[in-house]
Amino acid sequence: MNILVVDVGGTSVKILATGHEEPRKFPSGPTLTAEQTVARVLELAGDWQHDAVSIGYPGFVMRGRPVAEPHNLPPGWVGFDFQAAFNCPVKIINDAAMQALGSYQGGKMLFLGLGTGLGSAMVVDGIVEPMELAHLPYRDGTFEDYVGKRGLDRKGKKKWREHVADVVAKLTAALEPDDVVLGGGNVKTLKELPPGCRAGDNANAFLGGFRLWEEPSDRKTLTLAKACS
Repeated sequence: MNILVVDVGGTSVKILATGHEEPRKFPSGPTLTAEQTVARVLELAGDWQHDAVSIGYPGFVMRGRPVAEPHNLPPGWVGFDFQAAFNCPVKIINDAAMQALGSYQGGKMLFLGLGTGLGSAMVVDGIVEPMELAHLPYRDGTFEDYVGKRGLDRKGKKKWREHVADVVAKLTAALEPDDVVLGGGNVKTLKELPPGCRAGDNANAFLGGFRLWEEPSDRKTLTLAKACS
């Protein structure tokens, strides 16, 4: 089956399909509606064959449907009929969870996305579970206040790195994962990774989109190059 993966972000929408190696993208932003997104995706992927679509959504998803509007995009995403718009089967998952699924190598994995906020998910025996850890209390705010972009801008790189190390240690102790992956655009701001962590890659979001259509037992050894072939 040929899968078209759509990674929706606040600044760009990136797409990749089975059999291709180079993603394509177009600008996102506060005026890009769900309907416009589908139209642009279909236009940009016009020469790509696909039988189904995976969407990484920048917001809360429950039972495969967005249940909260995205922060950096206009309203109208909740309740939009993506399957009818794409005219094929569609699976929707939180964007951090999709990248987590693409980062998975087995066992019990915790994924933390260091970006504008704090994305989080766990994958256990191939089954992905999106999590909402960002707004749990931490010090005099939340985890996101300290390790998201606001914390980086407010505290500076040195203190931000210290908070990242502390938050990772606390969440690792609480959740007891076998593997911890730090993804998101701000990973590059770290001088070194906290103990027991490995760095993710934004390209893993595409692999996660391909893996959505697999059985959980098959989600341990697939690579992006293999998924695209």
